[in-house]
Amino acid sequence: MKSVEEQIALIERGAVDFHSREDLVKKLTRSLETNKPLTIKAGFDPTAPDLHLGHTVLIQKLRHFQLLGHEVNFLIGDFTGLIGDPTGKSDTRPPLTPDDVKRNAETYKEQVFKILDPEKTKVVFNSTWLGQLSSHDMIRLASELTVARMLERDDFKKRFESNRPISIHEFLYPLIQGYDSVAMKADVELGGTDQLFNVLMGRDLQRSRGQEPQVVLTMPLLEGLDGVNKMSKSLGNYIGISEPPESIFGKIMSISDDLMYRYYELLSDLSMAEIVALKEKVAAGQLHPKAVKVQLAKEMVARFHSQAAAEDAERNFEQVFARHEMPDEIEEIQLAVTEAEIWVPKLLMDAGLVKSTSDGRRMIQQHAVSIDGVKVEDINAAVPATGSILLKVGKRRFCRVIFS
Repeated sequence: MKSVEEQIALIERGAVDFHSREDLVKKLTRSLETNKPLTIKAGFDPTAPDLHLGHTVLIQKLRHFQLLGHEVNFLIGDFTGLIGDPTGKSDTRPPLTPDDVKRNAETYKEQVFKILDPEKTKVVFNSTWLGQLSSHDMIRLASELTVARMLERDDFKKRFESNRPISIHEFLYPLIQGYDSVAMKADVELGGTDQLFNVLMGRDLQRSRGQEPQVVLTMPLLEGLDGVNKMSKSLGNYIGISEPPESIFGKIMSISDDLMYRYYELLSDLSMAEIVALKEKVAAGQLHPKAVKVQLAKEMVARFHSQAAAEDAERNFEQVFARHEMPDEIEEIQLAVTEAEIWVPKLLMDAGLVKSTSDGRRMIQQHAVSIDGVKVEDINAAVPATGSILLKVGKRRFCRVIFS
């Protein structure tokens, strides 16, 4: 194992909240002395079948712990998924059915091993212990938290003040997530910054049961393609890890130069020293930002598909966006669309890239239209009217559309 200082340097990379660094130093020191790895926990409710790059920020941090020799527990919340995490929600989240949870959980297991080493990853389901709790156990668990404390949560507080309903079962969610840490005897729990209240609950419950409290580490919520909102399928600003190589490559090439470095820090396997060196070369004019972005796009495609797929995606991108053809400054326009989707020929017309929808259909038939680096082949194609997309018509007409 690496020294405590070397481990801390990798663990701290990109992290936001640390509760607490001193506790982690103690745990890592003891781990080195006893040659016993720490138990690392990160939970994911299988609320949707596909993961996107935003989800992989936590998974990449799990991989860091795995590289340092610790035991990674990928927790699938098949029990909590039936409740629905209220974090960040202005309304009660509709619960999933058992079939939904089971189906989504299987796809999660397949996808996470594109990042984690399956031989060193323990996949666990919280129904294993939560399903064994009696009604007496659940009441005892609920007695450990007051309503006043629960209303400290920003999302609950806002809903309460605006007279939006809060179901009693939603109050149980943080307690149940905290109980997962007790059952797993977790040394470290990872979560997004929006999960801070929930993951700190694990520390409280462990302490009340005589366990050493876990260290809590939160990671930032990755901005989506629009560079503003967190990556989300509902906003349409996401990059799915199961998308075709050309789509992943094209979407990464569409992000801003500033956002590119954030993606590097949170997602790349390059060291921070290597990332800083790339940034310095760009600033000094020794390296074009596009080349740095291509390197990132290829790394992501290779991770989720293969190196050969990454090479093919780059060649395809260069064919669609001819060499040195993409301008440094791309016009951005805001489009207000009331429907969930917009027909591509109409989108091209509204964006000012063609004169009419007929012209738009003709350009698609001529294979001259691309969205986020992927050619549009169907004249009846429609795209979600959320987030942002990069349009290209012909050889030199570009536009980034931001839906509002």
